[in-house]
Amino acid sequence: MDEIRFDDRIVIITGAGRGIGRGYALLFGARGAKVVVNDLGAFVDGTEHDESVAGEVVKQIEADGGTAVSDSRDISDFAQAEALIQETYDRWGRVDAVIANAGILQDRAFVNMSEAEWDAVTAVHLKGAFNVARAAWPLFRSQSYGRIVVTSSASGLYGNFGQANYGAMKLGVVGLMHVLSLEGAKYNITCNAIAPNALSRMTEALLAGELHDRVGPEHIAPAVAYMASDRCTQTGLIIQAGAGQFCRTVLATNPAVKITDGHVPATLEQVAERWHAITDVSGIADAGNLSPQVLDPANLLG
Repeated sequence: MDEIRFDDRIVIITGAGRGIGRGYALLFGARGAKVVVNDLGAFVDGTEHDESVAGEVVKQIEADGGTAVSDSRDISDFAQAEALIQETYDRWGRVDAVIANAGILQDRAFVNMSEAEWDAVTAVHLKGAFNVARAAWPLFRSQSYGRIVVTSSASGLYGNFGQANYGAMKLGVVGLMHVLSLEGAKYNITCNAIAPNALSRMTEALLAGELHDRVGPEHIAPAVAYMASDRCTQTGLIIQAGAGQFCRTVLATNPAVKITDGHVPATLEQVAERWHAITDVSGIADAGNLSPQVLDPANLLG
């Protein structure tokens, strides 16, 4: 296959100052894209700001011969997300792809989670993804081209203790992605989701030891870049990636169990009696076994 390039393409990446987002930015820059490196430079929990973080990534891209600009706007604020898109358009005359990668963590067991912790994570992950996608949407429609990649997580797809806020938002962006993939189809706008299994500030405590060198952002970035390219016309995908392994995750439904002919409702007891058949997923991939090769650290080391 010939090299996939992004020459003359304009790519905006949120949360691109560190970790996975930085890895995305470096790859897009190396492949010819003009990259907008958006990052507040916040701590993992969203507090504090350091505008120099995005600038350092820009310096690296430029040192490697690429083109990039930094942006420190807060994408959890709709007006600032609009300004990000508008300024990019004013600078280069178009926007081709938006990678909604920005995120924070405020983990807490559900019994102890505060409303403020729920709202803070919602604002960045779900509202932030909405904000940048919505701000870019009219432009994508007008130019009959656009690529959106949102960021999900195993915590959203499968659950993880202490991450009710994070997990809910990471599955929430999948719902957003499915709707945008439908609404964007006739305008040549695709929307897909990446669920990374990669080393970042959010996962460094979990992916240590032997795994450390095999789960860097460079193992995720190729899937994101492909979904953001004009080569990829598929939409509505959830792709998991990590340590050289890639797979698609899908929602699966077992065959329906017919209890009545639909003219009268089933009784509570009838449903209870057939509950085993209703919940039987033998023969289909369920959330517990759909992609263990990516989610199981033991398999990552295989």
